[in-house]
Amino acid sequence: MDYQSLLNDIYNEIQPELKRGKVADYIPALAQVPQEQFAMTVTLENGDIYSVGESQKKFSIQSISKVFTFTLALHLYSKSLYQRVGVEPSGNPFNSLVQLEYENGIPRNPFINAGALVTTDSLVSYYGDEYKTLETVLNFVRDISDNQEVTFDPEVAKSEMEHGDRNLSLAHLMKSFGNFENDIESTVMTYFKHCAITMNTEELSRAMLFLAFGGSDPLSGKVFATPSQAKRINAVMLTCGHYDASGEFAFHVGLPAKSGVGGGIVATVPGKMSIAVWSPALNKYGNSHAGTLALELFTSKTGVSIF
Repeated sequence: MDYQSLLNDIYNEIQPELKRGKVADYIPALAQVPQEQFAMTVTLENGDIYSVGESQKKFSIQSISKVFTFTLALHLYSKSLYQRVGVEPSGNPFNSLVQLEYENGIPRNPFINAGALVTTDSLVSYYGDEYKTLETVLNFVRDISDNQEVTFDPEVAKSEMEHGDRNLSLAHLMKSFGNFENDIESTVMTYFKHCAITMNTEELSRAMLFLAFGGSDPLSGKVFATPSQAKRINAVMLTCGHYDASGEFAFHVGLPAKSGVGGGIVATVPGKMSIAVWSPALNKYGNSHAGTLALELFTSKTGVSIF
């Protein structure tokens, strides 16, 4: 298949959609990002990369980092992790306090904010402090993306912390139920820092390749997760990766994927490829408007889907 021509076609078709949606203005550092931008990258098993748009431009990956922290925590804790965070779709906004209280401080899944906070807390418990935890997360992302230069934007993290009252509230609520073990402020700041990792679509697409191939990077040969873990991570991405629009995304796109409010979306086609797309304007659910449509176009045009 001529993937480059396909991406070029998608790029042209998606242009009118770049005016729709709005950037994540509740995070001041993200509110300044120009809206009408787009990038898309496909990485194949043999390392071939096909890109279109601003694929070299770095952006804040935000909730995409939850895939990486979930992978690390699952490796460390295995099934015992599920005692602290579930794997069910939430059906509610990603920062819901009501559902968390109703369910006794156990977040529905690791991709809503409360679940990602618990996952980060579990990493801090294992590694001993927030600094070692952040460095471990960064090194993991550097390894899976095969890029040792990956880092985070401290200004974005600081901006999030200054407006992070709801996330701090989620952590306090979970602590009241005995489901948060470490200092709240430093752990939440560690969470904001890994959400503030900056990458471009080529780096992100490369980083997801291991999940498209059973936990093993087909290019480096490194094993980052067991086949069973990779299966479960992909499953949670499919059912929970787009917050309360996850079912709609699965219906229209049909791939395991994870979005972030920085406008990025990563997706896997098991046994074939990994995909990253970026367009900063979001729909009402907090997912990239043009990015979602681009992935739908891709699966429609190629017939590639897990269904």
